[in-house]
Amino acid sequence: MSQTVVLKVGMTCEGCVGAVQRVLGKMEGVESFNVDLKEQKVTVKGNVQPEVVLQKVSKTGKKTSFWEADAPAAPESKTGETVAAA
Repeated sequence: MSQTVVLKVGMTCEGCVGAVQRVLGKMEGVESFNVDLKEQKVTVKGNVQPEVVLQKVSKTGKKTSFWEADAPAAPESKTGETVAAA
């Protein structure tokens, strides 16, 4: 079953991007992937298990975690946004 896994990966340069791309390129089940250095975001699509993708990318030595879509990445990124209490 094809699914999308989104990770936050601590990448600082194009060398980091290359390391992540090499690992993902060798992974079985990966159909496509996108590595965004500016956002420090890695999106992987394919017949893959999220935990396995996380472990493989972690082996590059980069700080890796699942991207939390609903949680603020950093407190300052949500300034000006308020949630109304019901």
